Amino acid sequence: MKRKEPLLRLDNVGKEFFGNKVLDKVNFSVAEGEIVGLVGENGAGKSTIMNILFGSSVISSTGGYEGKVYLHGSEVSFANPFEALEAGLGMVHQEFSLIPGFTAAENIVLNRETTQYNFMVELFGDRLSDLDREDMILRACKATTRLGINIPPDTLVSDMSVGQKQFTEIAREIENADTKLLLLDEPTAVLTESEARTLMDSLRRLSPQGLGIIFISHRLREIKELCDRVVVLRDGLVISDVPTAETEIEQIAEWMVGRKVGRTAVRKKDISQESVLLNIKDLWVDMPGETLKGLDLDVYEGEILGVGGLAGQGKLALANGLMGIFPARGEVEYNGKPFPLCDTAKAIDGGLALISEDRRGLGLLLDEELHLNIAFTALQSKGLFLKKYLCGLLTQLDFQETIRRANEFIESLNIKCTGPRQRVIELSGGNQQKVCLAKAFVCEPKLLFASEPTRGIDVGAKKMVLDVLRKYNEEYNTTIIMTSSELEELRSICDRIAIVSEGKVAGILPPDAKAKEFGLLMS
Repeated sequence: MKRKEPLLRLDNVGKEFFGNKVLDKVNFSVAEGEIVGLVGENGAGKSTIMNILFGSSVISSTGGYEGKVYLHGSEVSFANPFEALEAGLGMVHQEFSLIPGFTAAENIVLNRETTQYNFMVELFGDRLSDLDREDMILRACKATTRLGINIPPDTLVSDMSVGQKQFTEIAREIENADTKLLLLDEPTAVLTESEARTLMDSLRRLSPQGLGIIFISHRLREIKELCDRVVVLRDGLVISDVPTAETEIEQIAEWMVGRKVGRTAVRKKDISQESVLLNIKDLWVDMPGETLKGLDLDVYEGEILGVGGLAGQGKLALANGLMGIFPARGEVEYNGKPFPLCDTAKAIDGGLALISEDRRGLGLLLDEELHLNIAFTALQSKGLFLKKYLCGLLTQLDFQETIRRANEFIESLNIKCTGPRQRVIELSGGNQQKVCLAKAFVCEPKLLFASEPTRGIDVGAKKMVLDVLRKYNEEYNTTIIMTSSELEELRSICDRIAIVSEGKVAGILPPDAKAKEFGLLMS
């Protein structure tokens, strides 16, 4: 009997960026109805494979790639994403690609809108057809129902929580009846554990219908539970390609990083005698999808305070409101003095810094070089990295100093790049996140907000980031407020954990409290 050709097959695929070999003779396949997990450290080549498959311009503009890609047994090489879409590929990127001013329904059926006849078509052609909005809404609702979630079709993207945006992205791809292969690049990175569970249940229902899925995730438990096979990349090479039933999470982690990965030790620090650094009373923050509604909280000097909770309950609004990113009101005292809200410049001048959960939108200057990104906030707010002449009347950027400091962070945070002059947009998502960390550290803040600091970072780098935050706290007595969707991550590093529910603090627990207690506060 002739063996059935796989849906997708990569044959000796290789790729270089600026002299840096990121993929080397990569071989693996995906069958119809199969879910393949693709894992590896940041910079291992996962996103590059996705870009090759989807015909992204970053591949063609940098010399193309080596090897061959086969779809249904026929060789393909897509010049752009439109060709990939026509061939039946759908892709959900790490970063959102939705139109903020459009509704959920309009984004889900974008470029596949249903139209209906009107007499103007006879005079001016199909471009003047009316949109059949009723049918578009019906199609969008069917797609979200297939995912097992409820997003009102008239919800504007600008009013959505990050979880709703991610589900809208995925609904857009599965609504397309021609989609035969779905590429998911870190789809659960912005989701809570309950939302991630909903998504995984949806994918299990979709794959028996013949849909092939490539699932990239740093959450190895999800890979183990969801995927039929796991392909492990390290430094651009396929290290292992095995059924998930034949391996364990610890083994996958070792293949990824080339060494055993230990856990961050549970923190044991007595803060009962510390003074209150930040006193918050009746804080309201108008952040779409994450509104705070009268939050009260005390933060002690030198502690690492965790902030957790389900998506859309307000946990992300705390940092964004105090840093002046979104409108806020309430009574806040910082270091014993009234704290001005809605003023980012004064917040930074007062010794506050933010590692934003939105690294592309708020955290980075993507088209600028790595060393300039690291120096930017310190340069703008504190006048660092400037050479001064004529008693400060003239200033000039000290390039040598920005490059020197950037090299220090490249080494200490293990940022995978060609050097401090590389543009940030050319880095992988995880390495971009490390640049965000460096950008905050260089300001030497007294109070650091770390919002989802390990989002999109692999298991080895995640431990390194948590260790760096702990070390920074211990060496400089920097107070850290860390927001995370992963409870175990908070329990490994924080002195206390505040759970935010319905815009308020539902309760504060020690990190060694039972998981059931945290669950009750979240619910």
